[in-house]
Amino acid sequence: MLRIFALLFAGIALYFIIVAGILRFYPDDPEQMNWQIREAFNAKYIQSLEQEPKVLQQQVIERLGGPDITRAYRKDGVVYQLLYYRTHRAIADGITTEDECTPLLFIDRQLVAIGNEAIDLYEQQRPSAH
Repeated sequence: MLRIFALLFAGIALYFIIVAGILRFYPDDPEQMNWQIREAFNAKYIQSLEQEPKVLQQQVIERLGGPDITRAYRKDGVVYQLLYYRTHRAIADGITTEDECTPLLFIDRQLVAIGNEAIDLYEQQRPSAH
């Protein structure tokens, strides 16, 4: 009976070691995900960014891949970039639109706002066209 418990314990321990190894050495790759899983992954990751004190643009791109939509301008030597990542599909038409995405505002490659606040800040700072 003791031998059965020892084998059972060893099997469970081995299972957890294998799972930990897979999770450690084979991280999620958004490029390989289907659209539903990628949207959920993007949304969860973006939500986690709200808790981070300093997030660089390169960190986000390394984790989520390239954005679905990008807008940018330079004002007084400062670069403003609004990166949109799809987090919720509205219409199954094969086209990603801004209303299906969560925007992230980077000023000089540092995250400063997420969501509607990102759009508002981006538009407030935008140089007026003359």
